[in-house]
Amino acid sequence: MSASAVFVLDLKGKVLICRNYKGDVDMAEIDHFLPLLMTQEEEGLTCPIMSHGNVHFLWIKHTNLYLVATTNKNSNASLVYAFLYKVVEVFTEYFTELEEESIQDNFVVVYELLDELMDFGFPQTTDSKILQEYITQEGTKLEVAKTKVPTTVTNAVSWRSEGIKYKKNEVFIDVIESINLLVNANGSVMSSDIVGTVKLKTMLSGMPELRLGLNDRALFALTGRDKGKTVTMEDVKFHQCVRLSRFESDRTISFIPPDGESELMSYRINTHVKPLIWIESVIEKFSHSRVEIMVKAKGQFKKQSVANNVEVRVPVPSDADSPKFKTSTGHAKYVPEKNLAVWTIKSFPVSGKEFLMRASFGLPSVENDEMEGKPPITVNFEIPYFTVSGIQVRYMKIIEKSGYQALPWVRYITQSGDYQLRSNF
Repeated sequence: MSASAVFVLDLKGKVLICRNYKGDVDMAEIDHFLPLLMTQEEEGLTCPIMSHGNVHFLWIKHTNLYLVATTNKNSNASLVYAFLYKVVEVFTEYFTELEEESIQDNFVVVYELLDELMDFGFPQTTDSKILQEYITQEGTKLEVAKTKVPTTVTNAVSWRSEGIKYKKNEVFIDVIESINLLVNANGSVMSSDIVGTVKLKTMLSGMPELRLGLNDRALFALTGRDKGKTVTMEDVKFHQCVRLSRFESDRTISFIPPDGESELMSYRINTHVKPLIWIESVIEKFSHSRVEIMVKAKGQFKKQSVANNVEVRVPVPSDADSPKFKTSTGHAKYVPEKNLAVWTIKSFPVSGKEFLMRASFGLPSVENDEMEGKPPITVNFEIPYFTVSGIQVRYMKIIEKSGYQALPWVRYITQSGDYQLRSNF
């Protein structure tokens, strides 16, 4: 069982719009949601599921809105939350920004979407590309479209329309990995992992079947091959188009892709990551009159790789003023509203080369560093044509009954995620 009703509320608990799917929960029960939430927040025990009597509230917050589902049954909570996040995704596709104003300005379309997204408490058509075929933001089209619902809605393949044609058939595959890293003040890596996604842009005619092969360690073990570099993926999550039974039996990623852009899969690799960009810092204060900062940046990745748009964010005291910078490359600036010195290097060359940034700030005579804490240095970057995990697309087979030839293109990108280096102040 899933949701009985879905509500969209503002931050004051006012119902902006709602849809009663089953009628087995009194709609007035939503009045208890905000008081329950405020009570929990005061106690510091905020919970994603709250109950009032035998009614349960499952909720998420997005910008200045609460999306709340109610139920009085032992519902599948993960299904309800997946649905609520899908509602946010679909509304964002339609309105660009999902906030109170976009709900108020698009009541008719929102009601139409809520009717199609769920039926009697069960998720139905949740792909925004398919919904946009027959729910438009023009009221005149809205009525006309009702007379002919796309066959996609009743197809087994609900995420792709029939009759798609392209003059040139191509598939673009982006393998994007984000590095999460925490280094302590002594230079030791405290925690690290890699979060990856495989994104597709498909421009293929007809109803093709695609088979994607990765250098997956479990696949190599099944087939008795152990040569070459392999990776062990955890927390793998697929788009609904992937045949899960096939993947579980022989690790083949087989699917009929959505048209256009989509995220095929995401994964996590729990491994020790050597910092790709190493940061050393020395921060000195002089009689509470000024502070001097020296930051050294050094690349530690493959020699043929180059990091683009490197941004080193160094925290400075909130009362700092009169900034002065000197850099061996790139440029630095003071961002007072965020209490940061930001050093930007457009292109960070090959491994082993060091770059230096020196900054000087004036300080008032009053000392307040004990109150501010010691926030870490953070680094943003992007390295094209490179994945830190070594994951590779080994093959992409495209099978379509017309037998046309299609070109697959693969691109690899490594970027910073939550990349933090603590420093000794």
